[in-house]
Amino acid sequence: MSNFLSGTVKRLGLMYRVLLMLLTAALIVVIFPHTRHGEHYDYKVGAVWRGSDLKAPYDFAVMKSDNEVKLEQEAERHQALLYYQADSTARATALARLESLAPRLGGTLLRSLRRQLDSVYRRGYLETEGHPSADHKLVILNGNIGSEHSVGEFVTIDHLEPGLLRDSVLVPSLLLDRHRTALELESRLSQLSYSSQLVMAGDHIVSKGEEVTSEKAQVIAALEAENDRRFSDRYSVWGQMLGQLLLAVIAFVALYMFLLNTRHPILEDNRKITFVMVVLLLMSALEALMVWTAPEWVLLVPLCIVPILMRVFFGMRAALYIHLTTVIILANLVPNSFEFIFYQLVTGMMSIIAVRSLEKRSQFFVLALVIFGSYSFIYTAGVLSQDTNLLALEAEKYLIFFLNAILTLLAYPLIYLFEKLSGITTALTLLELSSTNNQALRELSRRAPGTFQHSMQVANIVEDLVSEIGGNVLLAKVGALYHDIGKTGNPLYFTENQTSDFNPHNELDYSESARIITSHVTTGLELARMYRLPSEVQDFIRTHHGTTYTGYFYAKEMERHPDGEFDTTLFRYPGPRPYSRETAVVMIVDTVEAACRSLKSHSKENTDEMIDRLIDSKIQAGQLDNCQLSYGDIARIREILKSKMMSIYHVRVAYPTVQK
Repeated sequence: MSNFLSGTVKRLGLMYRVLLMLLTAALIVVIFPHTRHGEHYDYKVGAVWRGSDLKAPYDFAVMKSDNEVKLEQEAERHQALLYYQADSTARATALARLESLAPRLGGTLLRSLRRQLDSVYRRGYLETEGHPSADHKLVILNGNIGSEHSVGEFVTIDHLEPGLLRDSVLVPSLLLDRHRTALELESRLSQLSYSSQLVMAGDHIVSKGEEVTSEKAQVIAALEAENDRRFSDRYSVWGQMLGQLLLAVIAFVALYMFLLNTRHPILEDNRKITFVMVVLLLMSALEALMVWTAPEWVLLVPLCIVPILMRVFFGMRAALYIHLTTVIILANLVPNSFEFIFYQLVTGMMSIIAVRSLEKRSQFFVLALVIFGSYSFIYTAGVLSQDTNLLALEAEKYLIFFLNAILTLLAYPLIYLFEKLSGITTALTLLELSSTNNQALRELSRRAPGTFQHSMQVANIVEDLVSEIGGNVLLAKVGALYHDIGKTGNPLYFTENQTSDFNPHNELDYSESARIITSHVTTGLELARMYRLPSEVQDFIRTHHGTTYTGYFYAKEMERHPDGEFDTTLFRYPGPRPYSRETAVVMIVDTVEAACRSLKSHSKENTDEMIDRLIDSKIQAGQLDNCQLSYGDIARIREILKSKMMSIYHVRVAYPTVQK
């Protein structure tokens, strides 16, 4: 039944992780815009073509530029015929207007105006729009019969001086036929060709390493436009989203397989995998927002926060693979995919290296400098490789990189926030706990100074051992510092804190003494919860004795009851047994250090025999069965402990007494 339940729990955990990754992939795909364009190319006029040789995949026309089209249209407007209708009543109307003004005019002026009026209408007074040139051709219609002329043959308003005649008397005798003129212009414009050339399938466009001239850029732009047109004809938003979803799922499958094969603890804790997916989704949402609003500023998003957080929470290898997964997924959804991958991949790797020993807050500013420098060097090198000229550098790019680096500083408060929300312990928290000024350790040193010195000694030895055999050195050291804090409850019942010959156990029954000794584990867990120590640190408190017996009092009780007729559970620690490399090392060092301290003779033979016997007893009792220590690791631990114990408890020379 228990096997069935454990199997069900494992299957549910696997289902949760799979569904969470699928949901994250789907949400990432949905929040990004879906553009309807075909294949585009990364090029710039005057730069070198970095891709492979480009040939036309099919026939397409190279369209003229807007400026070329505009010039041709202007030329047609100047050449289009203007159609006019003759108005035979115009002279009489103008003469009637002049006569109506006669009472206010002198005789001489009136006669002069009449002569000018006759002169204008003999040539014809032309109605004009747009001030056509003198040689512009026009057609005078008289009924259905037309005759071709030029504008210069007639009088226009531009030929007349401002005055009474122009402003109040004259009316055009040749009226613009706007309908026929518009038809004429429309006919001419419709015959214009908007393509400058036809590129046939297989024609060479540009070679690798060749400079992209303005003419070649125009052909490439035409090919992109044709790609867009053909793509739009068969475009399906659901098909596009499905393809993007499958690519994201493939990336997540690769990440899952890596974590599974490296047996990374991320897959053993749903909180951790949830935390990873939440971080990826949040950063993807920021990238999507930038793509929607300002695609050219997509590098402003501080994507390096992802590898920084993953490095702090889960280590270097997990950070690298999670960052790779993030970049691969987003590169399919942002513009300029190749450029995005190169920038983010290199800068993310530099961030992971820079955050390797993040022990001070000032190192975050060094990290920001590394990010800004990485982006800037990549951009500068890219411009030089294409344009070979520093004058092509854009100051706006460096501004984007600087703002990106500044925004990356948000990783520091985010670490604290995510740590509290997820309950996952980071190296920064462990560094804070390793300080002896911590309240729990201060209380231990005040109430149980002998235990405090023992814990410090164990922590120093554990740090060296874990560093040698591999493991989380900082976690092991902190766990060793706090493993015995439960002894602050009854410090005098532990020999390292007794400063006189009085031993309170002499007045107690063996079972009662054993109860007090074993209770320091449960008391330590209570204190750990009170001091809000992380669960990873509490593991060291509950496992540092495993399920062993209180050796001295158990042996005394056995002497009293050789038949074994007594409750052995009273003399046994509650456990559990160590289930990690770090907790197993703390158990071994805790036992060895205490035992070697009690030796009367610290000769090499006695010390080596004691260490071998203690480690062998742990193995025989099955205390190391659940941890991840190999035989090679245990052999190395024996070797280092023997050297350490001899250096700590070496035989000293007795100094002679000097009498005055």
